[in-house]
This record gives sequence, C-alpha cells and structure tokens, in this order.
Amino acid sequence: MAKNWEVNLLDGVPVGPEEPALVAAFLDQHDFAEGTRRLIGLDIKQFARWFAEANREKFMVGRVTMRDVLDFRDHLRREKGQAVATVNRSLVLLRRFFGWLFEQGHIAANPAKGVKQLKRQPLAPKGLDRAQVRRILREVELRQDLRANAALSLMLYAGARISDVVGLELHDLELNERSGSATFRQGKGNKQRTVPLPLPCRKAVQAYLEVRPPIKSAAVFVGERGPLGERGIRAIVEKYGTICGIDLHPHLLRHTMAHRFLEDNPGDLVSLAQILGHSNINTTALYCQRTQNQLGEASEKLNY
Repeated sequence: MAKNWEVNLLDGVPVGPEEPALVAAFLDQHDFAEGTRRLIGLDIKQFARWFAEANREKFMVGRVTMRDVLDFRDHLRREKGQAVATVNRSLVLLRRFFGWLFEQGHIAANPAKGVKQLKRQPLAPKGLDRAQVRRILREVELRQDLRANAALSLMLYAGARISDVVGLELHDLELNERSGSATFRQGKGNKQRTVPLPLPCRKAVQAYLEVRPPIKSAAVFVGERGPLGERGIRAIVEKYGTICGIDLHPHLLRHTMAHRFLEDNPGDLVSLAQILGHSNINTTALYCQRTQNQLGEASEKLNY
C-alpha cells in the first residue's frame, strides 16, 4: 500500500492528473527497501521537475520521448556536474520506471530503453609535478650519480620506456653541442623511432658516457659485470623514489614528460605521439584529459 509521502511525492511539480498515483503504484508494486524507495521517488521527481521546466508543460508519462531522456542525462552530467555513476543510476531507474509503465499499458513504448549509459572515461596517466622532479634530480646531483642522471633524463626528456633505456646502444646516440637524438629500437612492438634530446638530457648522457665502464658491450647502460637489464634500471629509479619519499616507477617518468610537453606545446598530439612511439593517437590523447576536464569539457557542451 502506498504511503502518504509516495502519493504526495510530486507535490509542487506541474503534472498530469494520473501521474502521482502512477508513481505511487510503481513504488508500491516493487519490493524496495525503505531508503531505496525514497531515493527512487526523488529521482523520479527530479526528472518530472526537469521535464516540466525544459518543455514548459506538465509532466505526463505519455508525453516523454527518448529525446527527453537523452537531454535529462546530459543535464545531470553537464549542468549539474553529477558523476558518471550517479547519472547512470538515474538512467537505470528511469528505464525501469518507464518499462513498468509500458508493461502495465500506460504508455506505448519505453522512452528510456534505447538511451545508453555514459562510459567511464579512462583516467589520464598521472605525472610528477615540477617540485617532485626537481627534488629527484637534486638528490641525483648531490650523489654525483651520473648513470642515474642519464637514465632518468632519457625518461623525463625523451619519454623513454624502460625497454628503450635497456635496449639503447652506443651507436643509437647522436650527440653534439647544438642538437642530439636517440634512436630507440627495442620499444613496444619493436618499432624504431628517433627522438630529439633536449640540452639537459644531452649533457646528462654525455657526462655519463665519459665515466662509463669500458666493458665490451654496445649497451649504453652498463655495470661492472655487463649491460643493465630492466631490473637494474628499475632499481635505479626506485632508489631515488625511496630517497625522495615518492612512489616512483619508470613509466611515471614517461607520463611526466608527456604532461610537461603538452603544457609547453598545447594540443600538439602528433609530435608527442611520435616521441612516445604511439601508433594510435587516441592513446596520446589521454594525456589531454586533465586539461580538458579543467576547461569543463567545452566541446561536449555543444548541444541542440
């Protein structure tokens, strides 16, 4: 049996004569917990109020179209700023409410049936802030760790993967005072790419090469016993993460480079994709998300 608050749920909202009883009947015929019933009732009221204001007419279930449900979804997300999960919960509720109305013969079709839920956007890869990078490089300099400085610089300035650093050989480097580059041949998918090295990176690599152990190996990064593998490079990175109190891993340095590049070169995804070795620019576009979200998803707000 419907309770008083359910019968009076739509008070204050311009509605048709049958709508309050329909909402109460829907709630009464489903075994919802008390708290859930109230939340569902408020969701329906929110939609009814929005419908009346947006269309400048009374809320009547037979007048609701798919366009109305789509616009309401966008209203919740863009104008009210609700989280994707919250918006999708409202859509599920409306689909169920109008589905029940259809089954009971009160409407000719379910207007919410074809409305898709919003997709959760992948999170933009995180990067270090400038203060964190400065702290790491300062600790490296204090310890005069030239090998670490070169390896970290390739990740921070050239966006190198750990596999790029491990696979880099002496003949892959072109270094001079005015320019320089590194050719990464062992990257993801074994795709070769040549990346320019900014001055700080060139200096760091050159300084390390001058003290590099003279062992018989073409690998750039070596220890006394031979070339360093991924475990060795990872240990270098994690060592300075521990020293600085940062949860540091090689790919975080690569993400940091991508964020800094776009800060200095807004929108230049093509160049960044080439530097990072991305075959799909949509992967590179993830690094733009943080900035786009701060701008309020401007392009998404265009609607008619």
